[in-house]
Amino acid sequence: MTQSHAHRPAGGEHSSRRVFYFNVGFLRQARVRRILALAGYDLRLGVPTSDDLIAVWGRSPYAARGEAMAARTGAGLLRIEDAFLRSLFPGRAGSPPLGLVIDTRGIYFDASGPSDLEHILATHPFDDTALLDRARGGIARMQEAHLSKYTGFDPALSCPDPGYVLVIDQTRGDASVTHGGADANTFREMLYWAQEENPGARILIKTHPETSQGHRAGYFAAADESDRVRLFNDPVSPWALMEGAIAVYCVTSQLGFEAIYAGHRPQVFGQPFYAGWGLTEDRHPHALSRRGRSLSKAQLFAGSMLLYPTWYDPHRDRLCEAETAIEALAAETRAWREDRHGWDAYGMRLWKRAPLRRFFGRYRPLSFDKPARADRPAMVWAPQVGPEGAVRVEDGFLRSRGLGADLVPPLSLVLDDLGIYYDPSRESRLERLIMERAVLRPDQVLRAEALIKALIRDGLSKYNLGAAAPDLPPGHRILVPGQVEDDASIRLGAGDVRSNFALLQKVRAENPDAVILYKPHPDVEAGLRPGAIGAEGLADMTVTGCDPAALLCAVQEVWTMTSLLGFEALLRGVAVTTTGAPFYAGWGLTRDLGRVPPRRLARLSLAGLVHATLIDYPRYFDPVTGSACPVEIMVERLAHGPLSRGGRGNRLLAKLQGAFATHAHWWR
Repeated sequence: MTQSHAHRPAGGEHSSRRVFYFNVGFLRQARVRRILALAGYDLRLGVPTSDDLIAVWGRSPYAARGEAMAARTGAGLLRIEDAFLRSLFPGRAGSPPLGLVIDTRGIYFDASGPSDLEHILATHPFDDTALLDRARGGIARMQEAHLSKYTGFDPALSCPDPGYVLVIDQTRGDASVTHGGADANTFREMLYWAQEENPGARILIKTHPETSQGHRAGYFAAADESDRVRLFNDPVSPWALMEGAIAVYCVTSQLGFEAIYAGHRPQVFGQPFYAGWGLTEDRHPHALSRRGRSLSKAQLFAGSMLLYPTWYDPHRDRLCEAETAIEALAAETRAWREDRHGWDAYGMRLWKRAPLRRFFGRYRPLSFDKPARADRPAMVWAPQVGPEGAVRVEDGFLRSRGLGADLVPPLSLVLDDLGIYYDPSRESRLERLIMERAVLRPDQVLRAEALIKALIRDGLSKYNLGAAAPDLPPGHRILVPGQVEDDASIRLGAGDVRSNFALLQKVRAENPDAVILYKPHPDVEAGLRPGAIGAEGLADMTVTGCDPAALLCAVQEVWTMTSLLGFEALLRGVAVTTTGAPFYAGWGLTRDLGRVPPRRLARLSLAGLVHATLIDYPRYFDPVTGSACPVEIMVERLAHGPLSRGGRGNRLLAKLQGAFATHAHWWR
């Protein structure tokens, strides 16, 4: 990991140093204790010696106990605080932190003396191209996913009309204010100058989330409003809010830090960690004389977000780099934003309902087949009929270890508010995402390429059935995947070739000397769906009982109507010919014999297609933590477990349901 080692215990990452505490908060906060333990700090009660450390929470009122004990015993001090990306909601709302800052010199918000962060920003060479590229990627990802210290806001909520001056409030008496050289008078001064320096402009005072939620008072109240000044409590995206601002005024708020990356040069009236480095207008610059260095935005981000904090991966229960923590928070935040109102669900079979509750019902429960309500969004299983405007739900592309028709619960699902990805007759959300990924940032290319390598290394596909490929005939091998012929993807996207037999006929006619391998659909193989055919005379071999990913390493081409196996073949560098219009056709990566929608004009790299299809579009559920997760966690779970499987009773029910199946469970 590329992290600052200023806070690491002596003796290396795997050694442990005794750390005593005198604040009951450390006893109550399991996540804080775990992060410290992983960082090599052995928290305990007792009396320290001069060889030990004492942990205190920032500059909280309770820190005095530890400070007094340190003065008495000669023990060193560790000042602990939340990292700059914390959680959905403030700690007072019960959300555990995603990372900590562990500071041996001071604490970042106390401008009266140096901190580890100030030392990093003042002395680090910041001449590492890879580090600065990571910083640029992190900045862009935070903006793209609308991430801030607290992410429990809705980016879709409307902001006021642009053209306002944004004044940022904070919680009254917060340590970052009192130790940032400010007080209540500083906030009055800030509001005065915001009005004075911007004559005629509207002044918008953004309250702190803890004030909006009733936890703590702010410095401004209704009495401060006037015909020009307005308090603003709505939980909108800070990035959207700053986009509409003509100027940003702050004291020590972290939103001032984020304003820098939103394109502002904030007017700063306190002494926050991000002031004094040439990126802010500092109204009291004499107090920042130690910070004489000018930094670029990427350098400030690298020091503050990549090197200073200790980040935690809640899915793997280990320390991690900032990017991993960002993606964990992004996945949790996306789930909350989409699910927080609850869902009215339609067309869901009985066996699907428990998995759907786990997937989408963490914040509010789902209701099934009840009258639609105006205050709740509706979802419907993709081929079924639901209320007008319902979001369509389908299995994701890395679904499970086992068949959907065998009632193995899905670990990835897609929500599509435009159409559904296997219906080319209209635009889908996936199609729009694919077009947006025609150009990728460097960090997105690296992430997509790393994902492709992991999928190939672990031999992963949609169902991950696991059996090895049999011995195959020599020659130029073409794999033809069978599909369930009454599946929605065939009905909607197959074009002129609409059956497995017709596909085999076409492949043989155009490739008379090739070795043709026919792979029946796994649901058909398992006897769970109809569609078995005799491939004799057209295929040289019918391959059964193996994972399709194992076959892709041994063939030169794949011919398919709309099967997902074509996409999986692209990942492995296998040439793909399509006779229908699957979602991956029409982007310049396949040979397309079918009628592909003319709106697919963009030409993509494989990384762009993968990013849209496997990173942006689906949602993933971690069966270990019971929470939303990024795709990389799902890859690890599918490769190494633990995962749930359908039982014997499920299989019997699956066969019964398969006899009446009319909707999509296709090998895409």
